[in-house]
Amino acid sequence: QGELTEFGGASVQPGDSLRLSCLASRGVFRYYTIYWYRQARGQERDLVASVTTGGQANYADFVEGRFIISRDETNNMVHLQMNDLKAEDTAVYYCYGESEYLTSAKTYWGQGTQVTVSS
Repeated sequence: QGELTEFGGASVQPGDSLRLSCLASRGVFRYYTIYWYRQARGQERDLVASVTTGGQANYADFVEGRFIISRDETNNMVHLQMNDLKAEDTAVYYCYGESEYLTSAKTYWGQGTQVTVSS
């Protein structure tokens, strides 16, 4: 298990909800902003959402209020609750960590989890 590990990818139908989880090592969770990115086949990797250690969340415009990112302080996890899923949400979802305190600190990517939205 690396510094960041994603869970929760699945095949679902349009309109369904799904929660992705990113398990972080203790140090990463404590000092890093965590981002969710996604990459559809043949496309570039796009930022979906981010949350700082202080809980400030930001979202890509295409989320349109459907997704919620949150920190689980008990379990060192960052969740991405995705509602009203659409076919275009199909992608591999990755979490990424970047230090809030040291610009030269190592950054981390998880291995990704597949989300497929299809009827």
